[in-house]
Amino acid sequence: MSRRRTMEVILASDYVSIGELARLTGCRYSTLKHYTEEGMLPFEQEEENLTRRYRREQSVQLVEWIRQQRKDGRSVPEIKELLAENQRTCSEQE
Repeated sequence: MSRRRTMEVILASDYVSIGELARLTGCRYSTLKHYTEEGMLPFEQEEENLTRRYRREQSVQLVEWIRQQRKDGRSVPEIKELLAENQRTCSEQE
């Protein structure tokens, strides 16, 4: 098992692990894993390396947005639909 990175190093990184994302957002690891498995939280994964890497800034913002949606009473399927609508709108604008 590798050594845990310091918060200073994490904040300077473009990519973080799911555990580091949990530390940054204060969100539970299992919740982030659920969001990832539901396709709500994008990640990159190199060919043979099984570690999921999340874009730090984008992922922190997305987790905060999802938390706000949950706080506003939206369900995971509703949030997934909002994310899909946003992606369609972005695709149409390109």
